Amino acid sequence: MNDLVEIRWHGRGGQGAKTASLLLADAAFNTGKFIQGFPEYGPERMGAPITAYNRISNKPITIHSNIYEPDFVVVVDDTLLESVDVTAGLKQDGAIVINTTKDAEYLKKVLRGYSGAVYTIDARKVSMETLGKYFPNTPMLAAIVKVSQIMTEQELLDDMEGSFKHKFAKKPEVIDGNMKALKMALNEVKKVF
Repeated sequence: MNDLVEIRWHGRGGQGAKTASLLLADAAFNTGKFIQGFPEYGPERMGAPITAYNRISNKPITIHSNIYEPDFVVVVDDTLLESVDVTAGLKQDGAIVINTTKDAEYLKKVLRGYSGAVYTIDARKVSMETLGKYFPNTPMLAAIVKVSQIMTEQELLDDMEGSFKHKFAKKPEVIDGNMKALKMALNEVKKVF
């Protein structure tokens, strides 16, 4: 991992992009990293485009602004690809991780000439198979950890198991589904180009 990794999340209100960015920050913190995880607030409402951010570093972070040139971008909802410039400022040696089933030709067209690495995962499939409902944030969290290598897969799984046990203490059946979603997502994320 570089000394500082910056990630920008794009999603829609209610899909969990903000929650996933905060979970990533917590998990990275628990592995000894310095972190920031924050949303960009505007007129959010259910279904409206939202943006969230992470900074993760091996050294104290002294920057306190939005992220304009991210190393990685996570797109939780592929319908945003045609209305939001998700690659704005994205470093060419970085990568974008998209929740989609669209093919490479479509992605090349909507990514506006971005020539860096592009990864996809079908977070809907992962979520439905493991949780029985559509919650894309858990699979997307695993996907960005796999692509960015901010921490090891095992560090993520260990930390998230503890987090889920705390968060869902009264709903233990949810823990198993979320852990299965993380594991499946780590195997399902694929490099497209």
